[in-house]
Amino acid sequence: MSGTPTSARTAQGWPAVNPRDADASYNEGLAALNAGTELATLPLLDAARAFHPRDARLWQVTGLLYRALDDLAPAVAAFEKAAALAPGDALIAHGHARAALEAGIPAVYLFERAHRLAPLDGAVLLGLAAANSAQESPEAALALVGDHLRQFPAWIPGHALMARLHCVLGDRAHFVDSFERALEALPQAADLWIELIITMIHADRFEEALAIIARARAAAGPHLAFDANEAVCFDEMGNFSEADRLFAALAHVDDFNFLIRRTRHALRAGRPEEAAALAEPAMALPGGNMITPYLSMAWRMLDDPRQTWLAGDEKLIGVYDLGDDLGSMAPFAERLRALHNTTHQPLEQSLRGGTQTDGALFSRIEPEIRALRRVIVQAVERHIAQLPPPDPLHPTLKHLRPALVRFSGSWSVRLLDGGYHINHIHPEGWFSSAFYIAVPESSGEHDGWLAVGGSEKQLGIDLPPARLIEPKPGRLVLFPSTMWHGTMPFAAGERLTIAFDVARPH
Repeated sequence: MSGTPTSARTAQGWPAVNPRDADASYNEGLAALNAGTELATLPLLDAARAFHPRDARLWQVTGLLYRALDDLAPAVAAFEKAAALAPGDALIAHGHARAALEAGIPAVYLFERAHRLAPLDGAVLLGLAAANSAQESPEAALALVGDHLRQFPAWIPGHALMARLHCVLGDRAHFVDSFERALEALPQAADLWIELIITMIHADRFEEALAIIARARAAAGPHLAFDANEAVCFDEMGNFSEADRLFAALAHVDDFNFLIRRTRHALRAGRPEEAAALAEPAMALPGGNMITPYLSMAWRMLDDPRQTWLAGDEKLIGVYDLGDDLGSMAPFAERLRALHNTTHQPLEQSLRGGTQTDGALFSRIEPEIRALRRVIVQAVERHIAQLPPPDPLHPTLKHLRPALVRFSGSWSVRLLDGGYHINHIHPEGWFSSAFYIAVPESSGEHDGWLAVGGSEKQLGIDLPPARLIEPKPGRLVLFPSTMWHGTMPFAAGERLTIAFDVARPH
């Protein structure tokens, strides 16, 4: 056609791909997912679909781009069109179901269709379980996964999910029963033993984990992971002499997570010089942000002036009151309470005495969530704009300022009488947060307050926080994800919050 541009970027600002070329347009969409250029690429896909309206791949990649932007309404619509054009494509069916689940739309029937197309795809089955939990109940998900594990006892993600489901339902007496049944049939399966041991460690059941390690060695033979987790258990139990011996024997192990465990042990044993010597060179490694909180503790214990560079700038922590932009918190509270469909705290999480929602909260399409997300994005943008200048060596400031705020996680926490968060970090985030929807009446000094920049008290180290921040409805607090943070207990009432992690920029 005369006048059709051969270079879309030149004519329309799209990438340099002709939208008449369906294959090139599809590949450009996939590349945009990896490059983080979804917004710039969507116009190309719009034009390509106009030329090829029955190409299911173009609708599919359009859905993927919108999903990456947390814009799930058009993502679901695009996947629905793709699924109608290619009803036998299992990948498209799974994408449609996943987008609907994340949007907060009933998705069981969509996952059932995807499961029929790919009956052995574990990711599809995990999605079906999540849809059952959200749409029906966690018990429904438990039954579904349990049935599959009876057929496929080596399915490790299924056992991990069973343990988490039992915990949020308050059944910690039987939360590893599926592991035990599987190991009766597969006693030499080292991977199953390792996952069971790690699950017990996450549940803080260290003596039981040691007993399982002994059983694992007898059934499956020696394994480096058994040795490493044995060292971890003795350390967490405070048996420093035995932990010292085991960690010393494994000093050659080149594994970043194990390096963090060695650093934790040095801190717990009162040897901050050793902890700093382990952590300082690791800061430059991929994932080095994960060791930053431990280095911060070591430097504080040593009165090292570099701690001021690491965490002392007051601009790293921001407090933003958003009530004027959002109005009453009541509609948000009503919406969030309906999403808390479990009864107990989840495995592996920091809260005590409450519940946490599942899935990415900011992907949901309810109007209250979308409105809240827009206002929070604006506040995050303001916080990023006022940060100190970039510093290539600093774990937080080394990142270039992003053109688009993205979230690596978002959820709601509901704490009740006596609830609190233990001090923790968010290793997958850049900045983390607390946004207050409802707070209990204070009956004492600092009831329910947020403590940022302290220490992990489970290590027996009680360093004072850098900031104590009073919770108020409509208040947002932002702080580096590598800073220790937790909350003070409160006597009675409800503390309803949203938490999220701002994704580290590319």
